[in-house]
Amino acid sequence: MRVLVADDERLLADTIAEGLRRFSMAVDVCYDGDAALERTGVNRYDVVVLDRDMPGATGDEVCRSLAGSDAGTRVLLLTAAAGIRDRVAGLGLGADDYLTKPFAFAELVARVQALGRRSAPAVPPVLEQHGVVLDVARHTATRDGRPLGLSPKEYAVLHVLMRARGGVVSAEDLLEQAWDEFADPFTNAVRVTVMTLRRKLGQPPVLHTVPKAGYRIGEPT
Repeated sequence: MRVLVADDERLLADTIAEGLRRFSMAVDVCYDGDAALERTGVNRYDVVVLDRDMPGATGDEVCRSLAGSDAGTRVLLLTAAAGIRDRVAGLGLGADDYLTKPFAFAELVARVQALGRRSAPAVPPVLEQHGVVLDVARHTATRDGRPLGLSPKEYAVLHVLMRARGGVVSAEDLLEQAWDEFADPFTNAVRVTVMTLRRKLGQPPVLHTVPKAGYRIGEPT
C-alpha cells in the first residue's frame, strides 16, 4: 500500500509515517497543501492521510481535488475539530473517513488498512496462494502454517506479488508500490529483497523470476 501523509505538524506527520512504515506501507510525507496537490498529481496513492488545516492549499481543497479525480485514492481526514457539523462537512468534501485529534495510533492504522482494502481494485483482507497466507489485518505471513518472519519491505513486496494473483509484476512496479518517492530507480533493492524473500519462503520454490519481465507467485516447479 502506498500512502501520503500531509500535515503541517511536522513531528506528527513524521511520527505517523514512521509508524505506518512498520506495517510495510510505502509512505511519503509533505507539510502543506500545495505540496500535497503536487504529490497527488504525480504519484498514485492508495490512501492520503490529510490534515484539514494546512498552509497553502487547504486540506479541503486537496480533498476536493482527489474526490474529483479518477485515481481511486481514499482520503482519511485528520482534524482537531470534533463537532458533528465538522465531520459532516469533511465527509461532504468527498473524504472516505474522518479521525479527530488526538487519536489512538492503532485506530489510525486500522482505518488506513480498511481504506486501502477499498481502493481499486478491491483486495480481500486475507490472500492465499500455494500455501502462502498473507493476513493483511494482522500483518502476518505464513507458508503451510510456518511463520515467515518477514521484514517490512519483504512483506510489502510479497503483498504486491500476491495482489497480482499469479500475474507478473515488473521490478519497476515493485519499486513504485513498495518503496517511497526517495527510492533510487537504479538501485538493486528490489533484486536483493526478492532474493531474501525467496529464501524465507523456502522449498519448493513459489516465487519465480520471469526473464526480462519481472516476478510472480506461482505453482512450485
